[in-house]
Amino acid sequence: MGVQLRVFTEPQQGATYDDLLAVALEAERLGFGAFFRSDHYLHMSGDGLPGPTDAWTTLAGLARDTSTIRLGTMMTSATFRHPGVLAIQVAQVDQMSGGRVELGIGAGWFAQEHTAYGIPFPDTRGRFERYAEQLELVTGLWSTPVGELYAFDGQHYQLADSPALPKPVQSSGHRGGVPLLVGGVGKKQTPALAAAYADEFNLPFVDEELTAVQFGRVRRAAEEIGRDPASITWSNALVLCVGGDEAAIARRAAAIGRDVDELRANGLAGTPEEVVAKIRRYGDLGAQRIYLQVLDLADLDHLRLVAAEVMPHV
Repeated sequence: MGVQLRVFTEPQQGATYDDLLAVALEAERLGFGAFFRSDHYLHMSGDGLPGPTDAWTTLAGLARDTSTIRLGTMMTSATFRHPGVLAIQVAQVDQMSGGRVELGIGAGWFAQEHTAYGIPFPDTRGRFERYAEQLELVTGLWSTPVGELYAFDGQHYQLADSPALPKPVQSSGHRGGVPLLVGGVGKKQTPALAAAYADEFNLPFVDEELTAVQFGRVRRAAEEIGRDPASITWSNALVLCVGGDEAAIARRAAAIGRDVDELRANGLAGTPEEVVAKIRRYGDLGAQRIYLQVLDLADLDHLRLVAAEVMPHV
């Protein structure tokens, strides 16, 4: 079984809904496995114009404007939304898409975006406590049988007499509902939460050595609670910069403000042959999906090149 390629975008850098729709439609036409977007409200470089778009508003639109491609976040920040609201939003977008949504969720990390838009930003411990409660709450709401009530009495969130509606179309998640993605390189909490809740474990922008180590930690955490690690999907996210020759590679690197040598070392960069070889190495470590971080959203030829010269060989 090969490695599935998915498209992953960073719209906080400056993109309209129509920019994202164009990428999603092309990714769908070309046969990529999914279209994912980050969930951020502040640019990390450049001017960010015309400004950010909301992740779940975007996915709701794409749910109606696409027809087959899977849709998701990498990663929704647990600091952005109350978990009850998030469960409703994701379930509704899943309904709107006919069951094509996946929820990537993390603890949140980018302090400046919280300051810029008035979003509370607890300390690291507080964020992870809230994150763990959100994982339990969202899956608990989705998995409560229709007609029954859900309650939760946590340190940060309390729910009573919740009808736990609406339900997603999907119920294939490890704990019911839509598939959940958990990611990160934490040594203890992250593997434990992934083992307990994740349908997919993702590693963002790490090398092959750390991939092997962290996949191993999560496998052991799953085994410790009696879960088969084979029930988890394993994935990596890497920045994409592919070209047919050195000039094309350099042009694409310059367009995203990155150095070619650095991208070759840390991302998926180079000729199609180089990129195929690197994807296969990640596949040998257990990766079943690779999220291709596409930073120049106007360069649809980049996706076409990958679909024609990389995808058939992985």
